[in-house]
Amino acid sequence: MIPKSMILKSVRRSAARVFDARELQMYANILLSTDGSDVAREGVRHGIALAKALNAKATVITVTEPLSVGYASGWIPPQEMFDSFDAASKKRVGEVLDEVRAMAEQVGISVELLHVPNAHPATAIIETAKSRGCDLIVMASHGRRGLRKLVLGSQTSEVLSDGSVPVLVVHERT
Repeated sequence: MIPKSMILKSVRRSAARVFDARELQMYANILLSTDGSDVAREGVRHGIALAKALNAKATVITVTEPLSVGYASGWIPPQEMFDSFDAASKKRVGEVLDEVRAMAEQVGISVELLHVPNAHPATAIIETAKSRGCDLIVMASHGRRGLRKLVLGSQTSEVLSDGSVPVLVVHERT
């Protein structure tokens, strides 16, 4: 049997401990993913609202893949093609992240904006969530099934299956 004096000391220490509000909440650091599509925009909208409700830190990531070129034919594209692709990607990313910043400001929160160029989206999302200590990832999904999902693939499915951070999936409204 534990002496009453030990129990009281333990209770006093526990009661005296002051908790930071972030220690008490489940999600304090949320990573939101977007590719700029309408579906992703809805996911970001949900993520921003969740971050505001939880008073959580929010980081928004967009990932651009490298220019995909088939080298099997022996044709090597000129440098100008790569430069043009990079410039167009940077312009599009700027537009997407500006829109996200405006969405966040509209609800009264600030978000960290992040662009990862020349990377596989699912891998970059998983690695960013780990390296930044995120405890939730918010992503959107078209909700494709069957052959369409198999043929088209899904970054969300890949993050769900390969990542270790919980994922909140926002489905496209139909």
